[in-house]
Amino acid sequence: MARTGRRPGGEDTRGAILAAARSEFAAKGFHRATMRSIAGEAGVDPALVHHYFGTKEDLFGASIDLPLRPAEVAEKVFADGATHAGRNLSTLFFTVWEKPETRDSLLAMLRGAFATDHGSAVLREFFGSALLGRVAPRLEGPDPDLRVALIASHLVGVAMLRYVIGFPALANAPVERLIDMIAPQIQAYVTM
Repeated sequence: MARTGRRPGGEDTRGAILAAARSEFAAKGFHRATMRSIAGEAGVDPALVHHYFGTKEDLFGASIDLPLRPAEVAEKVFADGATHAGRNLSTLFFTVWEKPETRDSLLAMLRGAFATDHGSAVLREFFGSALLGRVAPRLEGPDPDLRVALIASHLVGVAMLRYVIGFPALANAPVERLIDMIAPQIQAYVTM
């Protein structure tokens, strides 16, 4: 007799959930996509989505192939203390962008941010809240949210010119050189 109902977890379940997540996030954006709607599209129980991926932020990160969970960003950035946070954040940023499989997803998100209001909301919500928003509470001194926004503007601006527009000086520069030049600027926002 054939089984009915939602399929149980298996080798292809994780892939089906990721495919459904990519589809839902693309169609609805980060804020409006739900774990329940992703589970429905994948044909699994919502508890299984949570089992495999944890939070919605973590699922989104996995769907664009981030090398770490969003909740781990602040820990990684401040792993060596606040005095090295600018270098750690810059290194993390470029590590993600330099991986071709990650870059493709980020390029789609970045291009979408400039094409539609919905696309800009996805970028703002995920990177602003889920990632960099976790860094702001760790900053000492005035205006931590503004300083995190300045960090994001600096890094996203470099990403636009290097990866989307292909501005020659940035596109051709070795990533280590970019980190060396950008990290002190990011550090200034961290410690001001």
